[in-house]
Amino acid sequence: MQKTFKGACLMGIAWVSLLATAQAGEVDWAALNPAFAKAAYVTDKEACVGCHADSIEAYKKTVHGRTFQNCPTEELQAHDCQACHGPRSEHVAAPDASLKLSTAQYSTVCLQCHQDGSRMHWQNSQHKTGEVGCISCHTLMKKQSDKGLLAKADEPSVCYSCHSTVRGQMNKASHHPVKEGKMACSSCHNPHGSVGKSMLKEATANETCFSCHQEKRGPFVWEHPAVRENCANCHDVHGSNNPDLLNAKGSFLCLQCHSYGGHINLPRYNRTSNPYGQGCVNCHITQHGSNHPSGAKFTR
Repeated sequence: MQKTFKGACLMGIAWVSLLATAQAGEVDWAALNPAFAKAAYVTDKEACVGCHADSIEAYKKTVHGRTFQNCPTEELQAHDCQACHGPRSEHVAAPDASLKLSTAQYSTVCLQCHQDGSRMHWQNSQHKTGEVGCISCHTLMKKQSDKGLLAKADEPSVCYSCHSTVRGQMNKASHHPVKEGKMACSSCHNPHGSVGKSMLKEATANETCFSCHQEKRGPFVWEHPAVRENCANCHDVHGSNNPDLLNAKGSFLCLQCHSYGGHINLPRYNRTSNPYGQGCVNCHITQHGSNHPSGAKFTR
């Protein structure tokens, strides 16, 4: 029994070590909420059970609960419930709502431990400035997901709670395999903030796309300026009813740029019913760039 407990304890420490990459630094509770000014930590761990028995029982099954309660690795974790809820002597003496924290304040509490790594850009992230906080996406008191302490069963479900338009796009005929479970929103985005636009994991949209689509990166002798500028010039990354996530169907996409002066065979080769294929790509097959010796026309 002792060996089993020790193994479980070490496993809990390992999980929390992955979640908290920096040494925890206790938040200034009085500065966070003046109602904490006179509060002190309660040493009796059973003080919370009297009112919150059901919540605590569910909490024991979570990563934080198993570690904080059974084998804390530092003083902050040893405070157990109060590590995240703050010193509760005032609350135990006279329970009221004055010690309740806002969404933004709870994020400050989480950053006691979770402040480095993928969260280093949180302070200036679009989520934080948009009044989205840690507890908007994560839950600590009850296990809802297999990983990440997510508030819903899987990552897309959490993201779609706000990004309903993206949910619709992901259900179009052509889409990235998110609903198939082969990738997730975080494959391209860092929900905790980044230096890139739209919280992309890389600095630019192209660098994000090239992390999977390396064959489109080049360098090529003959480059396509639209590709070099932004993959989104031609593709709708969240979903499209056109093949290959294209913004428009077939040659109509090309003609958004290549319309000046026309083409000698444009009336013939732009017709979707012609026997020669779908127009432009019948000859210009390497639209992402080419090393073809005949020149810069991206031919076969």
